[in-house]
Amino acid sequence: MKKALITGITGQDGSYLTEILLNKGYEVHGIIRRSSSFNTGRIDHLYNDPKILNKKMFLHYGDLVDTSNLNRLLEKIEPDEIYNLAAQSHVKVSFQIPDYTAQVDALGTLRFLDAIREVGLKKVKFYQASTSELYGKAQEVPQSENTPFYPRSPYGVAKLYGYWIIVNYREAYNIFASNGILFNHESPRRGETFVSRKITRAASRIAAGLQKELTLGNLNAKRDWGFAPEYCEGMWRILQHKEADDFVLATGETKTVREFAVLTFRHLGIELEWKGKGENEKGVIKSINLEKAKKLISYSTNKKSYLKNFTTSLKKGDTLIAIDPVYYRPTEVDLLIGDPSKAKKVLNWKAKTKFEDLVKLMIKSDMEKVLRRGY
Repeated sequence: MKKALITGITGQDGSYLTEILLNKGYEVHGIIRRSSSFNTGRIDHLYNDPKILNKKMFLHYGDLVDTSNLNRLLEKIEPDEIYNLAAQSHVKVSFQIPDYTAQVDALGTLRFLDAIREVGLKKVKFYQASTSELYGKAQEVPQSENTPFYPRSPYGVAKLYGYWIIVNYREAYNIFASNGILFNHESPRRGETFVSRKITRAASRIAAGLQKELTLGNLNAKRDWGFAPEYCEGMWRILQHKEADDFVLATGETKTVREFAVLTFRHLGIELEWKGKGENEKGVIKSINLEKAKKLISYSTNKKSYLKNFTTSLKKGDTLIAIDPVYYRPTEVDLLIGDPSKAKKVLNWKAKTKFEDLVKLMIKSDMEKVLRRGY
């Protein structure tokens, strides 16, 4: 039985990766930060399973800013594979806490690699969660493993250090360390402050009469959106490759934030149109398709109250989306689109979920949560 150690196990990617590895017969160890409140929501179905907790999955307190803790955990667990997914991963927030972002995202990676050397884990394989934000002000389209980097945020710069320290330790100390340069990957487990989940959650609340408006920043930013579980499978494949290397995981297609929002409301039976320009631009209701709404929420016990809101609270011309400059980045990243050719050829990995299907499964999940919980 292989042992895997995952940092960020309670995050979107960590939870999906844990499920994948358990299904493959791994013993999974996860590092979680101490908190006064429980933050294991994404893995509670595993945490609360007596057949899994402390039998197949083990949780340890730790932090990437604590070197001695990392050394002790590696000595105790002796993992075969390490997946470093923990990070301060919100780009906008990284401008507000750049020092902490660097401590975790940049130096945290260095601490891990040094701990591997000091403990003497010569056969361990290390996966570093890199990011498309490395490309920032894109120097070519699409972006591949050979595209020059130009990060545009403290998060991107910190991850750039993480990327190059992986390469350096791989070459200097022959550590099996690989970078996965993952483009945007979303799911119903995505954090609510990330724009994709912010849109689907707000749209669900608006449709249910719990929220009046969704406020966004740059509607025209283009991203390469994929489905997170498929990318977590790609992480595993990267470490199964015979040689340590760096890989881009992406769909090879790009859509704007505006398109994400339009498609989200369309799945709810609400068609949007845009009025105004710049900071004054607004997304307003052009039409409402009640039959489409019925199909989406046909499984819900709260269907009647939900449909009543459509007929009494929402009407043509209502403003559902507004712009607030507070959500603009100091330095914007306008276009990200990945070239996954290498991953397809070498790893036999390919993104399968289409953009429209990704948005639909996210809005269905959030709509179900809103109708079930009432918030």
